[in-house]
Amino acid sequence: MNPRVRSVAAADGYKLEVTFSNGEVGWYDCTPLLDFGVFRELQDVSYFKRARAAGGTVVWPHEQDICPDTLYEDSVRMGPGRAAVRDRPS
Repeated sequence: MNPRVRSVAAADGYKLEVTFSNGEVGWYDCTPLLDFGVFRELQDVSYFKRARAAGGTVVWPHEQDICPDTLYEDSVRMGPGRAAVRDRPS
């Protein structure tokens, strides 16, 4: 089983800075999701920035969530405690 989400911060460009339960930090790009079903609501930047960690994954108020395995496997990881907004991949 992959690590779960400990914390998340929404950043510009529909990216999430995700801290996983193993201490790794990764950047996950949500852009590919924005044209699909319930994820279309994330196009509203103010709504997108309401992302929070719950139940080991990332969720939004209207029950959108992303599989924690997808977040871990598809994120660009920066290593334990290394990522910060200034280090975010473009």
